[in-house]
Amino acid sequence: VAVHGTYDEVNRLCSEIADKYRWAFVNVNFRPFYSEGSKSYGYEIMEQLGWRAPKHVVVPMASGSLCTKIHKSIKEFTQLGLIEDAGTKVYGAQATGCSPIAKSVKEGTDLIHPVHPETIAKSLAIGNPADGFYANRVMRDTGGWSEDVSDDEIVAAMKLLAETEGIFTETAGGVTLGVTKKLIEQGRIPKDESIVVCITGNGLKTQEALTGKINDPRIINPSLSEFDRLVEADAKLAA
Repeated sequence: VAVHGTYDEVNRLCSEIADKYRWAFVNVNFRPFYSEGSKSYGYEIMEQLGWRAPKHVVVPMASGSLCTKIHKSIKEFTQLGLIEDAGTKVYGAQATGCSPIAKSVKEGTDLIHPVHPETIAKSLAIGNPADGFYANRVMRDTGGWSEDVSDDEIVAAMKLLAETEGIFTETAGGVTLGVTKKLIEQGRIPKDESIVVCITGNGLKTQEALTGKINDPRIINPSLSEFDRLVEADAKLAA
């Protein structure tokens, strides 16, 4: 069933339906399994780094749960003696149009004030984040920080990642990379230390975000000579 409304409105409706019909609601009844499963993201980070933790990790935040679970996975591996303590700092990334957690970090308070989401980053558009308090505490305790980026900055970061790494991310990835860029420019994250930027979704999910923001394809016949002329034209423009 599709619902006209925000993530928060749908979430509330699902809770009401589950209560009335005595149905299970995956995001509540099964949340321990869901949230514990998020730790696998942290496991993969450590595995791909040769069983080491990064010095800095930047995480997109919607409810804030992923932020807390990546931190939990690293902490548990450290306590078990499976990796050395790298003193990993956790940073949270949000879109300016929906940044209640980032706002609380910047204001130095634990209070999360709900907002009405207005951003192209739909997968992060939770105005009343369930784990906002805990994500705030993780960033504070690890010495991390939180930032937000505008819709234009999100698109610019999506294009940057595609052009430099060949990775087409959805808007959430644009948020994370855009915030990482901002944190480095602010001097909060050193350039010469290990940094993991969490890209959590494929760009095919949010193609509409790039409508009118990238060049239209140039159409040619299946001819090598026509392609050669395009290359030559581009070379002249670049010169």
